[in-house]
Amino acid sequence: MTSYKVGYFVGSLSSTSINRMLAKALVRLAPPELKFEEIPIKDLPLYSQDHDADYPPVARAFKKAIAECDALLFVTPEYNRSIPGGLKNAIDWASRPWGQNSFARKPSGVIGTSPGAIGTAVAQSHLRGVLCFCNSPLMNNMEAYIQFRPGMITPEGQVTEESTEAFLRNYLNELHAFIVRVLTVLPRDV
Repeated sequence: MTSYKVGYFVGSLSSTSINRMLAKALVRLAPPELKFEEIPIKDLPLYSQDHDADYPPVARAFKKAIAECDALLFVTPEYNRSIPGGLKNAIDWASRPWGQNSFARKPSGVIGTSPGAIGTAVAQSHLRGVLCFCNSPLMNNMEAYIQFRPGMITPEGQVTEESTEAFLRNYLNELHAFIVRVLTVLPRDV
């Protein structure tokens, strides 16, 4: 059994984020072949091209954490019909300087939750556009726009609704299959 290290980003900086609860649920429900590790974004300063010649230590550590992963998962809320600024800032750090894009050829998935009826559909659409530009192969055959309801997921990541748990397990199985397909065609440089 081959295992894959999946780095995940929580787009919200809030410690009580419903997307953080969703991320915890995904870690709990993942098939054994997927090993998840959060890549935090909260300590990154605002990106500026002025740093390209000499990245600060926190940004170097951030890029190193991404490099050590086989795949990535973005768990994001929707802010003002787009992705949160903190997440976009993290993507900017990881995709720079020119020629050192951390996302190139790295398989990725996108998921998110919101109390709204369409979940995080618009934010995910924007995020997919950004990741496409960053040359990250995206899992598009399984989209996941989760409408959050109070009590649906506990703060510890326990899913209380059977249908939601089944959907999330299926999403993770599809993510695993996608990672295998991408890395078969585009193996990581060893």
